[in-house]
Amino acid sequence: MTKRPRRNHSPAFKAKVALAALKGDRTMSELAAQFDLHPNQIKQWKDQLLDGVSGVFDDRPKASKAPDIDVKTLHAKIGQLTLENDFLEGALDKAGLLSSARK
Repeated sequence: MTKRPRRNHSPAFKAKVALAALKGDRTMSELAAQFDLHPNQIKQWKDQLLDGVSGVFDDRPKASKAPDIDVKTLHAKIGQLTLENDFLEGALDKAGLLSSARK
């Protein structure tokens, strides 16, 4: 038996299958044969649709997907790097290794 390569389904296809399962006019095995999927996959997509449907009518604004940036940590890192650069510049200047263009 040859192994079928892994398939990636589009969100539109998943929605179509989940809506067909939600209608309930056909059994899971009929849907599985129609869409060439395993019944468990159809059940998972149907459950995801039911879990996410409440968000469609939510009045709250959508949360941004960008991660929260910790400004204090970034400022601390900038300060640390500035301190290290100043220290190295002074050490190189004392050793006479700093180019005259940087002075």
